[in-house]
Amino acid sequence: MLTVRFGCSGCAFRTVKMKHCYYNESVGFFYNNSRKELTSYWRTKDVLVVALGLTVSVIVLLTNLLVISAIIINRRFHYPIYYLLGNLAAADLFAGIAYMFLMFHTGPRTAGLSVRTWFIRQSLLDTSLTASVVNLLAIAVERHQTVFTMQLHSSMSNQRVVILIICIWVTALLLGLIPSYGWHCLCDLGNCSRMAPLYSRSYLTFWALSNLVIFLIMVVVYTHIFVYVKRKMTRMSKHTSFHPRYKETMINLIKTVIIILSAFVICWTPGQVLLLLDGLACESCNVLAVEKYVLLLAEINSLINAIVYSYRDNEMRSTFRKILCFICYRNPKYSPASVKSNVTKRRILSQNGHSTMDSSL
Repeated sequence: MLTVRFGCSGCAFRTVKMKHCYYNESVGFFYNNSRKELTSYWRTKDVLVVALGLTVSVIVLLTNLLVISAIIINRRFHYPIYYLLGNLAAADLFAGIAYMFLMFHTGPRTAGLSVRTWFIRQSLLDTSLTASVVNLLAIAVERHQTVFTMQLHSSMSNQRVVILIICIWVTALLLGLIPSYGWHCLCDLGNCSRMAPLYSRSYLTFWALSNLVIFLIMVVVYTHIFVYVKRKMTRMSKHTSFHPRYKETMINLIKTVIIILSAFVICWTPGQVLLLLDGLACESCNVLAVEKYVLLLAEINSLINAIVYSYRDNEMRSTFRKILCFICYRNPKYSPASVKSNVTKRRILSQNGHSTMDSSL
């Protein structure tokens, strides 16, 4: 903090305090300021974290590439829910790339990063993870709409889906780039975070609370779906006209909802709570002890997303087999005619007039 005194002949002096910014300092300077350890050699813990992180990143990249390819190839996936799933896969693919970039620029390599490279590293992570979370919320709202109207696919137009996807990425980019363009602590060292030493604690608090609000909305939406489906099953089971396939579909939907909520809470909540504690300057909380593991846990959710939202869909699994096994293309059972027949068979009208949904999404 610099103090400058302004005055003139016969005038009283006026004191103005000016903040000093540390734009030209090294990353190590900010790590020392936040008392975050910065090693110059590879420890066993660092090697294990990087090895595990790179393994998870590669799996995330491959699985989400498979999902995107399947949605592009199969025309039966050209519906709003699958466009959102494809966008979720793209966000998770981006998260895998961002996490891989982090693994190549962590440990002893962190000390050699420039301030700009450090901000790029963090912005990639923040943008990709935010896009994934906001996309999950969009899918939850879309599923809520289709379940309550008893439709297989949303009536949302392609134009609206495109606008929604653009809004998701604009939101993610804004939240990811804000620290690089001002919401940092380079001019206020006393407000620096411990987990992200160049970030302002106020930004971490804002980011964590924003995500926790999204989590809460998702929990409310999926809980509403769960309660509705369970009540629907109870009412329908009292009628002799209740179709067994409809019951099976409802049970699958309940299972999917439980898996989604469980995976989401387990993978995301620890990291957001940790960020919030750091943002609130909790001195007694040892946030640095587990930060790498909660970040890895959040990245694992990008893998779980592909499994829960895609691999539980029969048509999606069939398309995966086509992509992974070239011999299947010559197999008659994968011909377009047979696929169309199978899809037609899966759409069954129960005697009460409602259509059942084979998709457990």
